[in-house]
Amino acid sequence: MTRDKGSVRGLVLGKKKSLSVLEGLGFRVGQALGERLPRETLAFREELDALKFLCKDLWAAMFQKHMDGLRTNHQGTYVLQDNSFPLFITMGSGSQYLEEAPKFLAFTCGLLCGALHTLGFQSLVTASVAALPACKFQVVIQKY
Repeated sequence: MTRDKGSVRGLVLGKKKSLSVLEGLGFRVGQALGERLPRETLAFREELDALKFLCKDLWAAMFQKHMDGLRTNHQGTYVLQDNSFPLFITMGSGSQYLEEAPKFLAFTCGLLCGALHTLGFQSLVTASVAALPACKFQVVIQKY
């Protein structure tokens, strides 16, 4: 069975749209979680404090564990490391599973972005996976 270029292109566009929808859902959930936070929590003035909150409190609320690492270049870019991402624990470790990883990460990227939005920070969140079950989230705080 062969496919023409048009149908392959349609599959790629459909996959991107699906990931965009998942990210949008995650953003709304992140906003909703942020709106339910105590008012004193919403008073973060420093980016680093907000990211620490995400790594400890928000991550614990969502996944019953803390993020394993947080690094920054002190210029608005942060890397959050989870060595045993709960949504990947039950997945196998083969390369075929790496192709499915973005489906799980799109929602979580949106979640982080939405929570940061509620905390008063505009951000761009991307994720990467080198080996399951670990993943990294790169958060870039937008400066205006």
